Amino acid sequence: MEHASTVIGAFSEEHAAQLSGVSRRQLRQWDKKGLLHPSYGAEDSGLPYGRTYSFRDLVSLRALGQLRNQYHVAEAHLIEVQKELSVLSDEPWASRTLEVLNRRVVVYDSASRHKREVVGGQHVFNIPLKVVITGVRSDVAKMNERSGDQVGKVVQAKFVSQNQPVLSGTRIPVAAIQSFARAGYNTDRILKEYPGLTAADVQAALAYESDSAAA
Repeated sequence: MEHASTVIGAFSEEHAAQLSGVSRRQLRQWDKKGLLHPSYGAEDSGLPYGRTYSFRDLVSLRALGQLRNQYHVAEAHLIEVQKELSVLSDEPWASRTLEVLNRRVVVYDSASRHKREVVGGQHVFNIPLKVVITGVRSDVAKMNERSGDQVGKVVQAKFVSQNQPVLSGTRIPVAAIQSFARAGYNTDRILKEYPGLTAADVQAALAYESDSAAA
């Protein structure tokens, strides 16, 4: 399983639902019931973009989505499992391989070298169904793919990077590119810092500085 801490990102509720396969209604229910809170959620989660999820959240949501929607594990049982696993790890849904037997969540117990139910601790000896978490990283990459008409453009949109000007199709602030340029970085060095950008993006960011100053 890919480790959930290897990707840094912030994802809206809409994107979290799209990438995890969990409905927005379930996201809100699970937040309310304490099953999974968004890492960057605002105190008032009713605000626009009040729920913002990390990459680790997406991996956990994909596991929870499979358990609840594919294997039909009861929500009440998932809440009990979450409490038990949280004692062992701060990534209860993303740090271990989970399996399912008779709609109960099973883990491997390294002490006894047997599989056991998370809640109740009963050992099991047949082979449960495995919850497989794959493709989250590639799905994020696909979502972040930029179209040709976004390259070399600066945009400013509400709720994106606190309304700062960013390079179109990214969350990279123009100000960050400008800072590197002022520090003496040329285009090639800036692109090493941001390998997803192009020379046209860097030029657009620097040109935006001139346009702003002239305004």
